[in-house]
Amino acid sequence: MCIIFFAYEKHPQYKLILAANRDEFYRRPTAPAGFWKDAPDVLAGRDLEKMGTWMGINKNGRFGAVTNYRDLSLIKENSLSRGNLVKNYITSDESIEEYINKIKAEKDLYNPFNLLIGDVSELYYYSNIEDKVKRLNPGVYGLSNHLLNTLWPKVKRAKEKLEETIYHGEALDIERLFDILFDKWTPKDKDLPDTGVSLEWERTLSPIFIESSDYGTRASTVLLIDKDNHITFIEKSLINTTKKKWKESRFEFDIS
Repeated sequence: MCIIFFAYEKHPQYKLILAANRDEFYRRPTAPAGFWKDAPDVLAGRDLEKMGTWMGINKNGRFGAVTNYRDLSLIKENSLSRGNLVKNYITSDESIEEYINKIKAEKDLYNPFNLLIGDVSELYYYSNIEDKVKRLNPGVYGLSNHLLNTLWPKVKRAKEKLEETIYHGEALDIERLFDILFDKWTPKDKDLPDTGVSLEWERTLSPIFIESSDYGTRASTVLLIDKDNHITFIEKSLINTTKKKWKESRFEFDIS
């Protein structure tokens, strides 16, 4: 997951409006969103290499999402998969505080990450780079491969477009959220972050929606939690990287 932008308690109909893109190498085996056979209450896509997930929710309303923090100098070998950070939360019954404090104690076992976890009542953010647990207040937020609300050009653009969408009218237009997720606008070189990769790679990674020969956006997801705790989860997943064929899946349920 490489960009997440969300409005928390900022819309008259929804507690949470969240949109996210997962960017990954095309060769990495992946299952699109669905309820898991080994955890039937969990709805998520799945990384079939490490069996974790970048984003998911369960029928009790516990949800999570993770992004990498991009700094090549901090990468270590033999780290635990960051996809476990979300998987272990949405398959557990620990309180948010218990779980996030456990992750805080184990932060050095993982390569740099940003973790967003919550339920229908509260929402938390934690990065093992900043090492601060934050309970989030109502607001509009953006997260890519740096810290929460670091205004990289694509994060700033996504937040602005999300604000335009949620304040456009009382009825939320979900397709406008996907329009943002599929935005391929590229900023000027002078505005790009410097994360230790080449300028060419910074350019490739700079749009909200990423495309290259072997790496790019493979899943675009919208998660909505309304005031009655009704869940809407829509994923558009890339199922054929050669022919650029996409599959849309939609799931709706009420919190148990």
